[in-house]
Amino acid sequence: MGYYDKLLKAFGPQHWWPGDGPFEVLVGAVLTQNTNWGNVEKAINNLKAAGKLTPQALHEISPKELAPLIRPAGYFNIKAKRLKSLINWLFERYHGNLDDMFSQNLGTLREELLSVKGIGPETADSILLYAGNMPSFVVDAYTYRVLSRHHLIPEDSTYEEIKAFFEDNLPKDAALYNEYHALLVRVGKTYCKPREPACGACPLGEFL
Repeated sequence: MGYYDKLLKAFGPQHWWPGDGPFEVLVGAVLTQNTNWGNVEKAINNLKAAGKLTPQALHEISPKELAPLIRPAGYFNIKAKRLKSLINWLFERYHGNLDDMFSQNLGTLREELLSVKGIGPETADSILLYAGNMPSFVVDAYTYRVLSRHHLIPEDSTYEEIKAFFEDNLPKDAALYNEYHALLVRVGKTYCKPREPACGACPLGEFL
């Protein structure tokens, strides 16, 4: 039984990403930078209450008006600018239409997202996978920690190298990538902690 099977057996399906529809997930992918989802939910609820959680509304609002609404997500002035940059790009390139955006070729769309100021690889891949249901594996600190501790990757591996490790060894399946990443986050939070990891209790402990 491999890593994925062990994790799925231990934790069950994770039902990621928490978000009501692709646009909310896209917004959440920006807001979740350097914070947890609980804070993002508060910010998203503020946007909903203000009637601003639509592409058109976020396109029309100014960063100055947007920042207080997303304050719970932290770094709200920076994130307001990043979110506005992404929404402005969405309108300039795809007329604000997510269906048109996600009908684009995966490789091309990923490069386009990475060209938007404030959108790094993890955010871009989260948008592609969780909002667009496109097979682009998401790498984060949990992924790196689990793989490096199991000597599956060198400690100096880059984001793109870790991403390629999964994509070169798995079927191009968005549902699989979604579940696998969510399970790695779960095991990272529960057992594979930065300090004092609980390897003996971890479902992956036998692989060490």
